[in-house]
Amino acid sequence: MIETIVNIFLVIEHGFVVSFRAKSYRIDGSDEEKIKFLKRKAKEDFENAMIFDAPINSKGQFMKYSKFAKLENEGMQYQLFEEIFQKFGLPQNPLICVTPIVDGKNLGQ
Repeated sequence: MIETIVNIFLVIEHGFVVSFRAKSYRIDGSDEEKIKFLKRKAKEDFENAMIFDAPINSKGQFMKYSKFAKLENEGMQYQLFEEIFQKFGLPQNPLICVTPIVDGKNLGQ
């Protein structure tokens, strides 16, 4: 089934999520094939992905990665990707691959 899939990158600096990056594709295949495709493209995609703002609190501070990880454990991290989902016209339960980039290093590889 052809669908839009997305590589999402969490850019983390000194323990804070400072931005998101995302690159989308419209491809056919099984979910497993699509996930393998996204993982294969991750390094290349990070360099040319669209940049999105990370959430900030009322004091103008970025979210700590530990808070993001807590949201992720509760399955609520998708709320933070709403702008990305809207930009690429994604359905409610999109197929995505999330890769953290911590202080310039790709932890997903």
